Amino acid sequence: MNKWLRILLKTLAVVLILIVTFIAIVYIVNVVSNKTDQKKIEAYGQLVPVDGKNMNVLIQGEGEETVVLLPGYGTASPVLDFKPLIDELSPYYKVVAIEPFGYGLSDLTDKDRTTGNIVQEIHAALQNLNIDRYILMGHSITGLYGVDYVSKYRDEVTAFIGIDTSVPTQGGMDVDFPIGQYKLLKNSGFARLMLKFSPDPYEGLPYDEETRKQLNLIQLKNMFNPSILNEMEHISSNFKEGKHMKFPVDLPLLLLVGSDNLSEEWVPLHEEQAASVENGKMVVFDTSHYVHHTKSKEIVENFRQFMEDMKEASL
Repeated sequence: MNKWLRILLKTLAVVLILIVTFIAIVYIVNVVSNKTDQKKIEAYGQLVPVDGKNMNVLIQGEGEETVVLLPGYGTASPVLDFKPLIDELSPYYKVVAIEPFGYGLSDLTDKDRTTGNIVQEIHAALQNLNIDRYILMGHSITGLYGVDYVSKYRDEVTAFIGIDTSVPTQGGMDVDFPIGQYKLLKNSGFARLMLKFSPDPYEGLPYDEETRKQLNLIQLKNMFNPSILNEMEHISSNFKEGKHMKFPVDLPLLLLVGSDNLSEEWVPLHEEQAASVENGKMVVFDTSHYVHHTKSKEIVENFRQFMEDMKEASL
């Protein structure tokens, strides 16, 4: 019995040493990689001062009308993620793609990621760029932030275009996320390890190899960063506070919806939202939540036709 006990204890000790060594290697590799990755990231856009920090913004195209693009929650690099859409829009519009704090190449911030703070910062960036008349277009969570934005700056926004956007009344948003676990994954390096062995979400999509490499590098940089986690922590309260907010009745509203949503209420919610304004329209695409990854050309075609219809109706 003593012999087998000693063998068991030695085996457990070896296993424990291997586990600790593995954890240490993952941590060290992550620390070193974070530094080397930063040197590989190629700058794009321009930095705009907001609240003493820098917000990254890309401006492309020289059209008479301006489209301001806002990302969905947690999009690592909004500018690169929106690239197919920006390329389709820019021959006709001046496109301003904004990377909120914590996203893309923008700075982190200590300010809570409440709807009010996020909206104020985006507006400040546009003011610093002397942009005061524009169409607001955005993906996912922009549907929540956009309602608040338009209510505050209605005189600046000429239309809202939602790309499978959130609806303030959608269910399931009262979730307590395991923030501590995400922090541990980030700091330990295991988030990097998980991402390394996950399939490339941009594989097979209209992104060239270099863009996909940059997207991966920025994903590793921004994944579970403090600003992103703070925004996650505020998702429930942000939805609760915005639950009763609606788009102004006189605001042209185009909702481009992906049909591949597990929630049966998704399309009806957008139908109801489109019907709540005088000039609202919903278009359903047979695709995923990231409609702009595969339907950028169709998005722009529908968007341009919608704006043309609005102009004709106003004559």
